[in-house]
Amino acid sequence: MATNEDQKQTEAGRHQEVGHKSLLQSDALYQYILETSVYPREHEAMKELRDLTAKHPWNIMTTSADEGQFLNMLFKLINAKNTMEIGVYTGYSPLATALAIPDDGKILAMDVNKENYELGLPVIKKAGVAHKIDFREGPALPVLDEMVKAEKNHGSYDFIFVDADKDNYLNYHKRLIELVKVGGVIGYDNTLWNGSVVAPPDAPLRKYVRYYRDFVLELNKALAVDPRIEICMLPVGDGITICRRIK
Repeated sequence: MATNEDQKQTEAGRHQEVGHKSLLQSDALYQYILETSVYPREHEAMKELRDLTAKHPWNIMTTSADEGQFLNMLFKLINAKNTMEIGVYTGYSPLATALAIPDDGKILAMDVNKENYELGLPVIKKAGVAHKIDFREGPALPVLDEMVKAEKNHGSYDFIFVDADKDNYLNYHKRLIELVKVGGVIGYDNTLWNGSVVAPPDAPLRKYVRYYRDFVLELNKALAVDPRIEICMLPVGDGITICRRIK
């Protein structure tokens, strides 16, 4: 029979994973996925950056380990070379990208906080992939507006990943759809938003969850009817919607 101390240890171990935003009802099942699929072949640099990020007070912002593995595999499946990321944090997802794309591949990485990115930069440099990442500090929308003006940028990206300010997701989409190539992919993170997308209006939610929920719902509705893309919403991490441009 389990003692009170055993129960406390079990509770302390729940959701201990950095960026653990799994929607699985069983923590044991999520841990099984990590230990069976993710950890055995996890790149040393990915583990190091994941451990480093765990010590940061905002570590919930990072991409979860299973989602990082999923993105790494996806880049390889579509042979991505020219990519973009909006929302970088400590650089965990750009590292997953950089390890997957060719040596001459490129990542345009944008975030409003360079200080967080610089926490992970030594790990990225040690992995030998820092030359693939073009980091730009500041809001992404002005950069995207300039890019859209130039015809040469239209359809030039193989993959774009967005994990940033949810209230601008639709604004990003209006611009990114011009920049990703036909057959290319845009990935929007947090599209199930802590499961709040199906919560009743009067459900007790954290303030930030409640504030951004309507923006996430608005995005999901817009993506579902956008004739320029086909979509697949997956319960990986906090929910990720994969959009493949078809026209």
